[in-house]
Amino acid sequence: EFMRNPCVDAGLIPPLVQLLNCKDQEVLLQTGRALGNICYDSHTLQSQLINMGVIPTLVKLLGIHCQNAALTEMCLVAFGNLAELESSKEQFAYTNIAEELVKLFKKQIEHDKKEMIFEVLAPLAENDVIKLQLVEAGLVECLLEIVQKTVDSDKEDDIAELKTASDLMVLLLLGGKYNESMQKLFEGGKGSVFQRVLSWIPSNSHQLQLAGALAIANFARNDGNCIHMVDNGIVQKLMDLLDRHVEDGNVTVQHAALSALRNLAIPVVNKAKMLSAGVAEAVLKFLRSEMPPVQFKLLGTLRMLIDAQAEAAEQLGKNVKLVERLVEWCEAKDHAGVMGESNRLLSALIRHSKSKDVIRTIVQSGGIKHLVTMATSEHVIMQNEALVALALIAALELVTAEKDLENAQLVQILHRLLSDDRSAPEIKYNSMVLICALIGSGE
Repeated sequence: EFMRNPCVDAGLIPPLVQLLNCKDQEVLLQTGRALGNICYDSHTLQSQLINMGVIPTLVKLLGIHCQNAALTEMCLVAFGNLAELESSKEQFAYTNIAEELVKLFKKQIEHDKKEMIFEVLAPLAENDVIKLQLVEAGLVECLLEIVQKTVDSDKEDDIAELKTASDLMVLLLLGGKYNESMQKLFEGGKGSVFQRVLSWIPSNSHQLQLAGALAIANFARNDGNCIHMVDNGIVQKLMDLLDRHVEDGNVTVQHAALSALRNLAIPVVNKAKMLSAGVAEAVLKFLRSEMPPVQFKLLGTLRMLIDAQAEAAEQLGKNVKLVERLVEWCEAKDHAGVMGESNRLLSALIRHSKSKDVIRTIVQSGGIKHLVTMATSEHVIMQNEALVALALIAALELVTAEKDLENAQLVQILHRLLSDDRSAPEIKYNSMVLICALIGSGE
């Protein structure tokens, strides 16, 4: 380590980079290793190499000398180090790295070599341009093949390969701005890739169940895909998967399956279909969960499902167990996400059901004070949701809620919202609507 800086100060890097254009394979190998050692662990030096154009040179070398195992390995180690840097990805995107890596990957038999290539693929696949190049170069087919070969094996290497291949597959579906790679693989729901991923969900491997559910959640990032999947029975598959993980199940699988259901519930036409398929009941089985990520997705799924679905909102809002759990989670100070989602679901139950019974259930469970606190949230959307719910409470069930509203100092909070110049116009408007409803109370 103490020798690295003197090498740089002596100006060794430029002549070494020049040597990468040499034809002699032994010289190339030692040059690559020397550069690798000097720049090991130093982002500044690695950036310097990238600026000197070493990436296209190395990609070319990989193509020319793919028969030379030592040189191939040297290139892969270099790519592994450089691919971590953001600036490298833009350069990689202008080379044919995707093609070269996929070609190399298809030839590998040894587990260690495959692992080396995986270590380069994972950081590169985070870049949207390279992601699409990898899909077009046929990486997906390679990954599906690995999954097929390793799915029933209990050898350690195979289990590791199965995990890496299925994780990488999910990463390729996590599409950028236009979700191009994901749409390409979905092919209107007719794609063989999509069909294969579907078959992972009922599998016995936790790793594949997880990857399958995450892949569905990624496919479910636009309305068209969501509607197609719900019409083609994906909901039942996800509910069956959740069922297998109710008792001391796998938390990551629960989280992934709930994420997929939440995304599928976003399009309006899907809500009623999913409710009648029994999704709400399936999700409620996880109310006992002590895991914040699962709680968070469970709340989000229910909130999406009841949006503008009055009957479902009323049914859930009269479910005392659910409401009590929500009130408990509204106090989960350590988990802001769970706390926020619980508040939003409480408010949504009132807003979408407009039901006196729901309001009474929430009053009895001690939920009113949380809705009042929510009106002071820093997020305008949440403030608004709280004020609309409170206005409904005041209009429909004021006598029942009066004491709780007073104890939560609602009037003082409304004074504050109205006199604050920073309050958004809709906040002032909804505050006044609420005040009109409260005027009916002698207190």
